[in-house]
Amino acid sequence: MRAYSIAIGIGLTCLAGAAIAGPGHFGLGTPVTPEQIRPWDIDVRPDGTGLPPGQGTVEKGEKIFAEQCSACHGDKGQTPAKGFDKLVGGKGTLATAKPVQTVGSYWPYATTIFDYVHRAMPFPSPQSLSNDEVYSVVAYLLYLNDIVPRDTVLNADALKKVKMPNADGFIPDGRPDTPELICKSDCK
Repeated sequence: MRAYSIAIGIGLTCLAGAAIAGPGHFGLGTPVTPEQIRPWDIDVRPDGTGLPPGQGTVEKGEKIFAEQCSACHGDKGQTPAKGFDKLVGGKGTLATAKPVQTVGSYWPYATTIFDYVHRAMPFPSPQSLSNDEVYSVVAYLLYLNDIVPRDTVLNADALKKVKMPNADGFIPDGRPDTPELICKSDCK
């Protein structure tokens, strides 16, 4: 009990010291600059907003996938290691008792595949792939799922034009604060 009381006392002393020190102490209360935000502002939206410059090919993506992704997702994304997602296949399974959700069967937007791979992959070292490498891995995944041909070169413009097989399988957000649902005139 004594150790617990001492720990609480130390914690309260630290909090009080930070409060007394005021804004800027330990960076607390200091406004964040655009330069500090920029490395974290990497999200890519369904419409492609946020896609960075760069380009990639299926051929390069195949090599990167073999080196960086296959240990978890299998050689061609079809035979993942235990606990990891299958990335290829699943066509026609979403309405069955055992749907297989993959890039090709479930994912609604190709642009958000870039977002996910860029932010979260490869598993042991997320954000370690360059933009060109991410475009290449995405091109390879789309190729494996029969969405783009083998000679595809992906960049921001090309990726925005990719129509995913399940793009119409989702419904818009019905909350009243979404832009398409906000009342524009004669609202009650």
